[in-house]
Amino acid sequence: MQETVSPKDRFLTVYGRKPVLEALDDPDLRVDKVILADTARAPEIERAARQAGVPVQRASAHRVKVLAGNGKQDQGVLADVVAPRMRPLSAALAKAPLPPRVLVLDGITTPANVGMILRTATAAGIDGVVVPRRGVASLDPLVVKASAGVAFRAPVLRCATAAEAATMLSDAGYRLYGLGASGGEPLFEAEFPARAAFVLGGETAGVSEDVAELLTGWLSIPMPGEVESLNVSAAAAVLCFDLVRRGTTRPAR
Repeated sequence: MQETVSPKDRFLTVYGRKPVLEALDDPDLRVDKVILADTARAPEIERAARQAGVPVQRASAHRVKVLAGNGKQDQGVLADVVAPRMRPLSAALAKAPLPPRVLVLDGITTPANVGMILRTATAAGIDGVVVPRRGVASLDPLVVKASAGVAFRAPVLRCATAAEAATMLSDAGYRLYGLGASGGEPLFEAEFPARAAFVLGGETAGVSEDVAELLTGWLSIPMPGEVESLNVSAAAAVLCFDLVRRGTTRPAR
């Protein structure tokens, strides 16, 4: 039986007139549809959509706000942009080859951090970044902006929560490692199995307790200078490019 894929696992939704126009005008992006509030007057967007061959639907202003998830900045317009490498985590684990290196975002609520992590992971050839639907910043225009547009083609894997992701990955034979500020095995000295997942915890609380219970171990980034910790996106960059150094990531597809 084929799994039904939610639209949230296929598209990135952008809202606001300028972001929607930019998506319609980008020849490298495929926009599935544009939705306008029935009260919105946006001839420039309708014209751009028509030129791009993208269908325009009308909905109530309330419905647009619900779909955008942002009642103050949607400006009565949103677009669903196809993210070709986005898929459910369950689909990624259902058939070989499994992604050998996966990042799991756990409680990262700042859109700028999520966007920068997606950009870094894509640049490093990481095969999957788990972005849960709950507990992590929504994949919205702020995330897209922080990623400099890379979020549209990032290898995003979706599931409900970080704890669900940790369980699924563990059941699929992955070893899970948490990235901590201190006390773990030094990243540059650690050895990893063929399949490993790396959990990046939230800006304030770090890795959540229910995910920590499933970890194989903790990793830390050696910092000889007088700094206690790195921003989570900076730590992710160190991790990703150490994996590149090891030759354990694949080129982006």
